[in-house]
Amino acid sequence: MSITKIAYKLWFEKRQHELNRHITDAEQMQHEVLQYLIQRGKATEYGRNHLFDTFKGYDDFARHIPVNSYEELKGDIDRMRHGERDILWPGLTRCFAKSSGTTNDKSKFIPVTNEGLQNIHYKGGKDVVATYLANNPNSRIFDGKSMILGGSHSANYGNTDSLVGDLSAILIENINPLANIARTPGKKVALLSDFEVKRERIARITMKQNVTTLSGVPSWMLSVLVKVLELTGKSTLDEVWPNLEVFWHGGIAFGPYRSQYEKIIRKPDMHYQETYNASEGFFGLQNDPTDAAMLLMLNYGVFYEFIPMDELHSDNPTVVPITGVETGVNYAMVISTSCGLWRYLVGDTITFTSKNPYKFIITGRTKYFINAFGEELILDNAEKGLKKACNDTGAEILEYTAAPVYMDGNAKCRHQWLIEFATPPADMQAFSDILDKELQKVNSDYEAKRYHDVTLQHLEIITARKGLFEHWLKSKGKLGGQHKIPRLSNSRKNIEELMKMNNSPAINM
Repeated sequence: MSITKIAYKLWFEKRQHELNRHITDAEQMQHEVLQYLIQRGKATEYGRNHLFDTFKGYDDFARHIPVNSYEELKGDIDRMRHGERDILWPGLTRCFAKSSGTTNDKSKFIPVTNEGLQNIHYKGGKDVVATYLANNPNSRIFDGKSMILGGSHSANYGNTDSLVGDLSAILIENINPLANIARTPGKKVALLSDFEVKRERIARITMKQNVTTLSGVPSWMLSVLVKVLELTGKSTLDEVWPNLEVFWHGGIAFGPYRSQYEKIIRKPDMHYQETYNASEGFFGLQNDPTDAAMLLMLNYGVFYEFIPMDELHSDNPTVVPITGVETGVNYAMVISTSCGLWRYLVGDTITFTSKNPYKFIITGRTKYFINAFGEELILDNAEKGLKKACNDTGAEILEYTAAPVYMDGNAKCRHQWLIEFATPPADMQAFSDILDKELQKVNSDYEAKRYHDVTLQHLEIITARKGLFEHWLKSKGKLGGQHKIPRLSNSRKNIEELMKMNNSPAINM
């Protein structure tokens, strides 16, 4: 019997049976999670302020706790970062996942409690392996190494007993030492902060090993894999790692990257499995390789609620638990977790494809954004960057839109901005440089991806002819009224249409 089969029998088979409860006991599992969260929350300042000890069930929970954005919880989280106990979750929280910022801040700091580590994030990782092995009984993943690509962390407010950094780095730092036997590279290299150095070292270490699985964000991972091919002189990863089986990916949409992966991994039996492990929690995994939808994980320390997107900004939006959702509706997701997030609006939007079991696809974000490479550029970042560039160069902007140019075979990618100027800058390169630098200043994730041009290259600006955006809206019957130009988008559909019109002779419409 192979090592993988033994590992499955010892650690994963039982969990696979428990996952079947998602079909038979979904609502009961969420009821149990809510009761657990309420009981634990009673011992916190937040719980006392919101009368947790009076709650009889979900209705009381929803009545007394408001839906929160990061801004509403920021003050309490900062107190936790300074070492205060029993604020949003019992005890002392030592880890904080650094995520992209809000309107008012460059970064968010999401608490990651010990219970959250074990009962949300690590539990999700184990279930990913359990479902993969159940679907692939002849797998030999534990006969080799799992290449896990993560970020870095640093001391929280200078306190070496407390960490702040990428969620992946926090997970690597706290992982069971036994798991390190099966993973690569070692912790010292995995947690390097300089990605250019890290990429080189990971490639040199792993190209000599028997790598059977990959785990990470598609954009960052592709950059490492290109380096492996460069150093080995091979044309495909099949020649480097003949036993490579699966890429567990998440963080950003995999679709735009699939063709690039298929060019460098030619194995017909290569598997790709999507996961939804955000800084705020592990929410879903692809349990059926023939279905792109993910299974909503209902028996972790996460209680879910959902707001229909067309009501999100209304004065009294509908908020429902899983028992109230319908398939085909675009929802904003609200979570309460054992990391101390109470009715927290994550910012992601999902649509359910099934209710038995509860399966979903990620549809986007609640606001304009670009998150093609993990940069999570939001509209407020764009507006601040353009304002700085205009102020410094004397330029004036009428309209604009931006979208990503996805990675080519050399793992090169960039943001492309189509801008209609009322007054163009005298020096377009200077305008472009100022915009790029300001975006790095206001968004730490964009800054990280732009580091040394390793992942995200310098942005590109294309000048739109006069009246382009107005003509485009008019061609769609959307001129006037409440219709607006989509400023930021992960999709290139709008910008491609606009650029096609921009390259055609202007016509009266």
